[in-house]
Amino acid sequence: MQKTLALCVLVTTYLCLVAGDVVTNFYDIPECYESFHKGWIPDLGKDRAEVVKLCHRFNNQYHFATLYDTYHRIAVYSAYIFEPSNGGGREKRWFIEPQLVDPSWSGEMKDGYWLGQDNPDIYLGEKQALNEDYTHSGFDRGHLNPNGHHAVPGRNATFTLTNVIPQNPKLNQNAWRIYETKLTEKFLNCPYQAHVLVGAIPSENNWIVKNNVNRVNIPEYIWNAYCCMGHNGWAEFSGGATALNTEQNIVVERTLEEMVEFLQQHSNTPVGELFRVC
Repeated sequence: MQKTLALCVLVTTYLCLVAGDVVTNFYDIPECYESFHKGWIPDLGKDRAEVVKLCHRFNNQYHFATLYDTYHRIAVYSAYIFEPSNGGGREKRWFIEPQLVDPSWSGEMKDGYWLGQDNPDIYLGEKQALNEDYTHSGFDRGHLNPNGHHAVPGRNATFTLTNVIPQNPKLNQNAWRIYETKLTEKFLNCPYQAHVLVGAIPSENNWIVKNNVNRVNIPEYIWNAYCCMGHNGWAEFSGGATALNTEQNIVVERTLEEMVEFLQQHSNTPVGELFRVC
């Protein structure tokens, strides 16, 4: 009887862990934990007070992981594995994470418009950006984790608003887009698996403001780092890039060592390694 009870507790605990996308630790959900290179979770974001860990679920599958800053309402970083495209167009919906509204809600990302229609008396945007925050803001909904780096349905999952930042339109549609395309070509030549981190560095005091309320921080920089692994488990190539989020429209490519130095300049705590053995 005791063994049966213990088994039930273990099963129940496991089901609770995989039921949602807001987690205490990324390794609570194995499919989420796999987004990180060799299971190495960076120290980035330890100097942020109001962060949550998200394991993004769409079509009952986990696709990537995000450390999300609920104060600035932009991601510290997202971690994902590159996938070659299998076709499929851009998602027309913008999703939000229900558990950032109410922890008891489903962890499956939902269309923000319809979730709002179904819950008219509940404000959905206390801890995350909403689609209306970006309307007439002058900024693009700039993907951090690019939809073009995934196959469907992972591609659809990148349209959660926790995966976008207010990005300067010129940068989003030109230099950064070209850089993402260059990465696609590079990753297609990766022998085994390309792990990617992409994130944003918040500005001191530059926000999308709605009704006299600071809603979404307009980041100062967007950045990217990657590590391609061969079948032998060793790194084949690596690198990264940064871009000032302005009409300057310039992407600066860097080594991983240079990326750590750059990120350290904008962190109050040690950044450490971005990837293990790369």
